[in-house]
Order: sequence, then structure tokens, then C-alpha cells
Amino acid sequence: MDRAKEVQQHFYSKASTRAIEQAAISRLAQGELVLMQRAAQALLALIKQRWPSRKRLLIYAGVGNNGGDGYLLGAYASAEGFQVSIKVVGQKTALSQTVALAQSMARQAGLCFTELSTPCATDLVIDALLGIGLSRPVQGELATAIAQINRHACPVLAVDLPSGLCADTGQVLGMAVKANATLSFITHKPGLWTADGPDYAGERLLDTLAIPPELYPLQPALAKPVNGEALLQQVPKRQKNCHKGMAGHVLVVGGDHGMGGAPLLSAEAALRCGAGLVSILTRQAHVSAIIARRPECMVKAVGPRDTIEPLLQQADVIIAGPGLGQAPWGQHLLSQVLAQQKALVLDADALSLLAQQQPERLPEQCILTPHPGEAARLLACSSQQVQQDRIKAVKALQQRFQTRVLLKGNGSLLADAQEVQLLTAGNPGMASAGMGDLLCGIIAALWAQGLAATDACALAAWLHASAADQLAKDFGCRGLLATDVLPRVRQLLNQRPGLFE
Repeated sequence: MDRAKEVQQHFYSKASTRAIEQAAISRLAQGELVLMQRAAQALLALIKQRWPSRKRLLIYAGVGNNGGDGYLLGAYASAEGFQVSIKVVGQKTALSQTVALAQSMARQAGLCFTELSTPCATDLVIDALLGIGLSRPVQGELATAIAQINRHACPVLAVDLPSGLCADTGQVLGMAVKANATLSFITHKPGLWTADGPDYAGERLLDTLAIPPELYPLQPALAKPVNGEALLQQVPKRQKNCHKGMAGHVLVVGGDHGMGGAPLLSAEAALRCGAGLVSILTRQAHVSAIIARRPECMVKAVGPRDTIEPLLQQADVIIAGPGLGQAPWGQHLLSQVLAQQKALVLDADALSLLAQQQPERLPEQCILTPHPGEAARLLACSSQQVQQDRIKAVKALQQRFQTRVLLKGNGSLLADAQEVQLLTAGNPGMASAGMGDLLCGIIAALWAQGLAATDACALAAWLHASAADQLAKDFGCRGLLATDVLPRVRQLLNQRPGLFE
């Protein structure tokens, strides 16, 4: 894929999408109408492919360009034998010249225009109400229309974006259409892939409307997708004449009383993902159990006043936080970890302690992996505020701590000083204990084996989520355990051809 087409797959804000659209329109005679016609044709093609037996369409059309797409869809569908009804929602006098023309074409096609309150029999509902223009909570007639759409028993196809959803953030603005599929135009909208977006979008598809690829790099992208397949090719090959010392040493610091499983999960993940040596520093009470479960780990008991600096110095990558706790024992260990200039993955309790201590700076080579609650503590705000604009939150964390940040959750986001990446894999089954501990171990193992920090984090997130997706497809989301995921992660990591020289 050339650079221009690759950039075409990035995620763009509403403002950037409109700028790309306007640039394309300026190149075309009747450009706005041409793009509207292409959108309608793409919608009809999708309907015929995905729902071939559904011949009665009910289109909810707004007064903007989204509504114009709906009007032309209705006209084209009617010409191919569909029975089409249209409900117009919004100020009827607010139509632009192009949308008015599209509506006129629909009327000339003999479509049935009905009031919002009129019952209509239908096989498929089309949401062409709002598109990406919404910036405040829906109300009035629009809210009534959205509620009506959501009461239909038949499938719903959203045009560009489910009405009521914020294109940039995935936040529901009051209420939103719950679609079975969403066909986006021109750009991928990040709001479809993070926060509440995936719960409302259904299947997510894109049609660029044949806009020239070279127009995309002229606008800034909010995020680019994590490309796991490409990152997998960057995993260093192993020479046949290698030994464990060449594959990196990962050290896990954590496991206060009653939480010994967390560092063990991280350690197992690091071993299974190729780290040559893995050590755990934990409470005395956990040592025998960890050795019995995973004898390949080196385990050392650490007391409340022990100095661990010599052990830290031996590691290539340190994980701090799994089961660390926030009591003096964990505080003492974390203070020693932060004093080292070592590659460092901070998670869980280490992040909560970090929020309390607010150090001036972190080690230069550092990765933070917060979930929304931990991110909120680090930013001194609420988790609700984090979720309202996850891209803004991950950028704020990156700027505050001047390091790489992986904000976990629905549509995980990875930010470094250069860009934001959005992970499109993952499922609700991953909302279970130990998943974050597993992810830390995968990151550390890849980092210790020679991947750059950002690449190690991105690939680890992709492996973790993709493995979970495979399991969810095979067995369902409910009851998915972290230990279930690890064998699939190993399989994915080893699928690269020629992993050994």
C-alpha cells in the first residue's frame, strides 16, 4: 500500500473530514451533488449485498447532506423496484440547494413522504438524520425520530454515523441510533471505534467516494490504526546460535499480600512471548506458589525495607505495578524502581501511586498503561471526563508525563510524542481480572527482545486483543480468562514466516 492510500485509512476529525470533502468538491463540476450521488449508490450496493431480501425501505432524512444522501438513496432504490418511504425530520426551510435538489429527485421518483407520527411497514430502516454535524445533545423532533428508529424490530443502517453519536469522541450526545451497520464516507471516524461508538455502530464499513488519495495527507489525522501485521514483521529474528541472555531479561515487581497472581500473569506472558529470562520480586508468602506454578521464573522475596537496586540493574525491562498495592511496601519498591534509568512498564497500583506522588519526571524509557480510572487519577479528573474524549485524555497524559501512554478500554489508544494510534481489535470478554497484567508481560517481552518501545506496546496490544477476539469467536465473550488468551498470543506471535534465521 502506497503512502497516500495508507493515510486514507487513518482516523480524521469532523473538521479534517470536511476539509478533505471540500477539496474534492472543488475539483469536480457539481462536486457536492456528485459526492452525494456516490454515497447513495454505495448505500444501495451495500443494502443489496447485505440484505438482498429486504425490499421495503424506511428512510429518516434530516435537512443536511446526510439527508441528501438518504433522498438520493430512495430515488435510486425505487428505480430498482424497492418500496421506499421517507420521513423528513428537521426545519424543512433549512435545505441547501444541493439537498433541496436531492429531495426534489426523490419526489419526482414518486416516493412516499410521510409524517414522523405515521406508522410505516418496513424491512430496513435507514438513519440519514444527522451525520457528523452534531455538536450538542439531540432534542425535540430529532430525539423523537431517534427513539422511533430504535423501536423498530428490523435492521438499521446508519449513513456515515449513527445519529446522536459524536464523530470525534464516540460520546453519545443525549441519545443515539443503535445501528446494525454503519457505512461511513470519505474518512474513518474515531468515534465509531472508541468509547460508546462500537456499541452503536454495528458493523463498520467505509467508502471513500473515490476521493483522490493525495488529498488526505493535506489534513492532520486524529489517529492512525495499529497495524499488527506490519509490526509483526519487525519482531527480530533469532539466530540458531542464540542463548537466553540474548532474548532479554524481564523483571516484574509486585504482588503484595493476597495479590501474588498478578505478577505471575505478567511473568508468564513475558516467558511465552519470548523473553529469555524472567524474574519476580514479591512477598515471601507468594514465592513457593509461583515456583510451583511456573518453575521457569526466578523469584525473590522482598521485605518492607529491602534494597532491590542490584536486582533492578540486572534487568533489561522492568514491570512495576501488578498486585503492588498502595501500602508502604509497594511505595518503597516503586521509589527504587523510579530511581533507575531502565526501560519501564508502569501499570495498576504503580499508576495510582504515581498519581499520588506526581514526580517531576519519569525515566526516559517508560510506558504507562492506564485504564480510564487510573487515567483519571493521573489527570486529577473523573473517569467520565476521560471517557468523554479519550483521544484528548491520552494526549494529555503523554504531554504531562512526556512518555508513551496506552489508554486501555473500548478502542485502546497509544500516544507517543509523534502520534496517536487506535486499536480496532478487542471485545467485551476482555473485561476480566488479569488481562492488564498479561498485557504488561507481552509489552515487556517484545521490548526486551529489541523492538522499539512504541512498536512493542502497539504490537502487544494488537496480539492481546486479536487473541481474545479469536477466543470470543470460538467460545463467546462471557467467561474469557487471561490465562485462556496467552496460548493464542503465542500462536499469533509465532505465525510470522521465517521467525528464525
